[in-house]
Amino acid sequence: MHNPAESVFPQPLVDAFRRDPGTAAFEFRSRPVSRGEVLETVRRCVAGLRARGLGPGRSVALTTAVTPGAFAAQIAAHLLGCRVTGLRPGLTPAQLEHVLGQGVEVIVADATTAGPTLAAAAGPVPVLDLDADLLATEPDASDDALTAHGRPDDIALITLTSGSTGHPRGCAQPYRAFEEHWSWRPARWSPTVRRLADGYRRFLVFGTLTSAVMLEHLGLCLLAGGTAVIPEHPLVFPQVWERHRITACLCTVPRLYQILDTLRTGTVDTSSMRALLVAGSPLPPHRLAEAVERLGAAVHQGYGQTETGMLSLLTPQDLADGGERVLDSVGRPLPGVGVHVRDPRGRSVPDGTAGEIWVRAGGAMSGYWGDPQETAEVVADGWIRTRDLGVLGEDGYLRLIGRARDVVFVNAVLYYAGAIEAALAAHPDVDQAYVVAAPDERTGEAAHAFVVPAAGRTAPTADVLRAAVRERLGEGAVPATVTVLGAVPVAPGGKPDKKALLSLVADR
Repeated sequence: MHNPAESVFPQPLVDAFRRDPGTAAFEFRSRPVSRGEVLETVRRCVAGLRARGLGPGRSVALTTAVTPGAFAAQIAAHLLGCRVTGLRPGLTPAQLEHVLGQGVEVIVADATTAGPTLAAAAGPVPVLDLDADLLATEPDASDDALTAHGRPDDIALITLTSGSTGHPRGCAQPYRAFEEHWSWRPARWSPTVRRLADGYRRFLVFGTLTSAVMLEHLGLCLLAGGTAVIPEHPLVFPQVWERHRITACLCTVPRLYQILDTLRTGTVDTSSMRALLVAGSPLPPHRLAEAVERLGAAVHQGYGQTETGMLSLLTPQDLADGGERVLDSVGRPLPGVGVHVRDPRGRSVPDGTAGEIWVRAGGAMSGYWGDPQETAEVVADGWIRTRDLGVLGEDGYLRLIGRARDVVFVNAVLYYAGAIEAALAAHPDVDQAYVVAAPDERTGEAAHAFVVPAAGRTAPTADVLRAAVRERLGEGAVPATVTVLGAVPVAPGGKPDKKALLSLVADR
């Protein structure tokens, strides 16, 4: 008789670990950590979380460094059927308080994340110490400890967006979504995904486990029998690949630029690399061509969002077959992902016609946690509005041509220009503030601000205005430049002419 728990996340991962307990799941600071050891840690975390009353439908927030123990705590919470919110690094105190105020019942932190700021934001919500309260707990040795108790329609995971509108939105994925997710269900992997997974023998894990893209690719690695490598800090690219014989890595466009700069002037052995996935912001065709020239058939380009997971993939085979014709694309939709390009009224347009990209993906969010109004703006009849503009060609390749939103992507994180403008205009000596995005070799894109002083006032210094943005929205939203204008240029329609402002940035 079929056991429903067998298909509930994260049961497939736990079962894979039980079948192969001796293989290394992680290599943590050069020490192998076997799949059996991880399961033992999961048992400890299950016992510790259960002792605090956590179970199906209950809510836990995680804020930790990238460690096998932190991963085990998340898997334990999912086995119990909890709703897990990942607290990404860089949240301001106000943002942290907002997220924790949305029904979080328990917080798990470690020595790197606990402190006065978290305690103040948590208020009455208890903060557990990962090491003392979970990893040091006597393990639950029962079969039930490694049995998934998630209910399909309950929310399994809330992944936070950048918070560029002031407060981050929580992209809520139900347990049911992981049954359809492209990376978490190996029984349903397409040939495209299996070929990608074959390269994940030694997958580099860094940054944060709260990243949607890092977590889905970590799942791909572990379910393919690979080892997730967590090196000592600091990480230096691409030298870390050579030192640890990395075969797979996620890469933002700015990091790719830095890697290519290094390879132009020095010799680094990158021959172990099998799957370098570049994503997060647009990559010019000439840069993609250079990456292929220097790194060979390892180079892939992906497109996706926090709300949806990865949607399309440009593979080495695509690049070999299509040549220059496909360099301006983000590949073809993954099997099981539906893509419609629509006009402003939501009607599908013919292939080859520009419009807004709408997608349907089994592993996508069901909506924004606690925000039905924004959910209604983005989710309709199972389709998700990406607010990106693109063309789906007759050849099946998706090409991005712009954004339906006025945003800036800094280090692959989206920031809304309007929120930055509001933070600048909140200063009493500022009458008007405008922000444009321009390409930046270091961060992919950067925000550039233009301010008009209030009548009879002297404009604040750039440092003062940057501090105001930093306090309200975080470091990533801080403008790279601040220019004082006597008046803003006006377009024929009477609106501020942001193209003219962008040309001022280009003139520099």
